[in-house]
Formats: sequence, structure tokens, C-alpha cells
Amino acid sequence: MTAQLYPAIDLRAGRVVRLLQGDYDQETTYGDDPVAVAVSFAEQGATWIHVVDLDAARSGSPRNRHVVAAIADAVQGRARVQTGGGVRTVADAEVLADAGVARVVMGSAAVRDPGLVEEASRRVAVAVGLDHRDGELAVHGWTEGSGVQLFDALTWFPSAAAFVITDIGRDGMLQGPDVTGLTAAAAATSIPVIASGGVATIDDVIELGRVPGIAGVITGKALYEGRFTVADGVAALAKGAGS
Repeated sequence: MTAQLYPAIDLRAGRVVRLLQGDYDQETTYGDDPVAVAVSFAEQGATWIHVVDLDAARSGSPRNRHVVAAIADAVQGRARVQTGGGVRTVADAEVLADAGVARVVMGSAAVRDPGLVEEASRRVAVAVGLDHRDGELAVHGWTEGSGVQLFDALTWFPSAAAFVITDIGRDGMLQGPDVTGLTAAAAATSIPVIASGGVATIDDVIELGRVPGIAGVITGKALYEGRFTVADGVAALAKGAGS
């Protein structure tokens, strides 16, 4: 299994942004044309694009849904879109599927009601977003702790297409991923794991790509800060799989 690169586009008020450790008061704007960014990622060889509606994650209001649909339409036939943020009901998942999204990410709603994942999975592939601080899952746009431990939650979602595991403390920090923790999580489940949080260098991408059970590597800020390109990441993962 070759791990795939998932370049990330985080949307807030229609713009491409990044938050520091999920803090809405620490936002950096990287552009106002997310569709063009997505097309650039696809042109560089990305087969998946990870899109997060930060407004919906915080408030539940899907104000960027039309942007998500435009991204899916623009990269159709070249890359698939995985999107999360405010996917709280089966209806939300259905609307996104109709908009051309290949996989939705359910986080807070899934932790609250694991049965939603099985129900939504009948309509569209569902990844479960397990965002944690020191092992405790956070919900509602990372603003609240859930009291649920990451390794317990790994057993709750047999119909999940993947787990997107994010170490919030490393997100946007460019300090490197929690390889040890991600390796343990991937070993604890047969469901593919997509690693998120802390990727800073192409070596981080390569290291994660070699971990058994890790099917994808999400990277955002490192791309926008010019640490490496999508093409670099795609090539590195492909080469690592053959080595």
C-alpha cells in the first residue's frame, strides 16, 4: 500500500487559511482562490485533496459548501476530494456527496454518536476525524475536550473508510509529526490511518509513508510556506513505496 499525499485547503470565509493549533484567533491567510490552489495541487500529481470548512466546524453553518463543490468540480477526473468541518448529520454527508465529494470526514458528530458513521457510510465513504490533545479527543472545532481517549475510539467505527488522526498540539507548528503515536494508532486498527499535524519537511512525509497502516499524509502549512511542493511529496511517497 503506497501512502498518498493529501495537500490541505482550510477554508474560512472563502479564503485559504491556516490556524495555529486550531486557534481561530491565530489565522494566516494564504490566498483568496481556493479553486486555483486545488487545481494546482492536482496538476502536481495529488490524487486526493483534503478540504476543511473551518466556519462549519466552529458554527455548523456550511457557508463554504459552494466552494467545496467548486473544488470538487474543478479537479474531477484528476483528484478526489475529502472534506470535513461541520459534517454533523447524514443529510450533510449526502449534500457533500451530491456536490462531488468522494469522502466526508465526520469528527465531533461521530464521537457523539458512532452510529452516524455507519448510516452515512451507506451513502458516501466516511473517514472519522480523531483530533486529540495528549490523547484526549477534542470536538466542536477543537474548542472542547470530549473525555474520550483516542485508542478507545479506534474500536468504535467498523464501517469507517479511514481515520484522520490529528495531533492538535502539532498542527500548524512545523515541528514534526508524532510518528511514535501514529505508528501505535495504525497498529491498533485494521482501518487505514491518515496522518495529520506537524509535517514540516519532506523527510517527515517519507517517514510517515513508511509506517505500516498509514495510508495518507496530510500537509498544509509546509506547502504554503514553501518547505516542499506537492510534486515533491507525491514523488517521495511513490519512491518510498518502491524502496
